[in-house]
Amino acid sequence: MSTEENTETKTDAKVEEKAEKKEAKKAEKKTDAKVEEKVEKKTEEKTETSKSDQPERPRIRRESKHGVAHIFSSYNDTIIHITDISGAETFSRKSGGMFVKADRNESSPYAAMKAANAAAQESQAKGIYQLYVRYRAPGGHKNRTPGPGTQAALRALKRSGMRIIRLEDVTPLPHNGCRRKGGRRGRRM
Repeated sequence: MSTEENTETKTDAKVEEKAEKKEAKKAEKKTDAKVEEKVEKKTEEKTETSKSDQPERPRIRRESKHGVAHIFSSYNDTIIHITDISGAETFSRKSGGMFVKADRNESSPYAAMKAANAAAQESQAKGIYQLYVRYRAPGGHKNRTPGPGTQAALRALKRSGMRIIRLEDVTPLPHNGCRRKGGRRGRRM
């Protein structure tokens, strides 16, 4: 009898444990469902409040004309000239020398940045917000690489709110035209 009683008590204990586990799982599911509902309600409230708090601003469509930014960059100066598409009407013309005192700083990236910012503000006041950019070096039989101000001028134009549509290098290349300077024996290093 004692063995039968032991087995019965063991089975009863197992059944009770299983029942307790089932109840615990049900309770967990209920709490998980409640937590999820709370999270959903909070996110809905946030989206509703964020939508209602911020009034929708009407998008301002700027009547924008296209312009062309001609950037001439040598090792002596940087010149930024913003015109209309045909090049006939000038909206703004600035150079690096207008913003620095020393001659040696005229071609610096800082002077180019200042010139580009000023040119961009002046042309934006006249309704130009989109630009085709044409940059050039001295070219011809002179240096074919743009000066240090080109990159700074482009960056400044972009940061000032201008939309750059296209970049184009228009450095003139000689087809064996003029004789280079340097004399009969050439440039000695």
